Amino acid sequence: MKVIKYPERADWAMLLQRPVKEYKTIKEVVKPILAKVKAKGDLALKKLALEYDHVELDTLLVSPQEIKEAAKRVPKALKEAIDVAAKNIEAFHKAQEMPELYLETMPGVMCRRKAVGIEKVGLYIPGGTAPLFSTVLMLGIPARLAGCKEIVMCTPTDELGRINPVILYAAQLVGITRIVKV
Repeated sequence: MKVIKYPERADWAMLLQRPVKEYKTIKEVVKPILAKVKAKGDLALKKLALEYDHVELDTLLVSPQEIKEAAKRVPKALKEAIDVAAKNIEAFHKAQEMPELYLETMPGVMCRRKAVGIEKVGLYIPGGTAPLFSTVLMLGIPARLAGCKEIVMCTPTDELGRINPVILYAAQLVGITRIVKV
């Protein structure tokens, strides 16, 4: 990490630029990874975890015990802050719910609008040095409120094969129980 203190105003725009990758470049990297996973499934995912995350995984699924243990490692004050954020996010998304609409647009012609959640949804949550537990809340809560029957979360592990405990705390808080280490 490079620390920059008191830069000249003329340098601000350059310093604030985010790195941009061309779609074609990203596709060239991702395509062989997807092919490996399609061909070899979980075995490929385990090999990729070793290659990219430098961790050897016995299993890809997080156990209920791992989730319980993780919750014990999250400081009380942080849990309370996450709980407040979850309530606020839930209130916001609940306010967006719309009742079914039936409308006769002309005599004998009935139109209907009905929102239905998709059956399964997969969430990717960044991990690493800055675990984004807020992403768990902002994706998981709307999925649950939308009525998704199965919410699967994927997130990378640390070098010991563990997922950040704050990520797991947020996941169990919003009702995500199927968590994959990838």
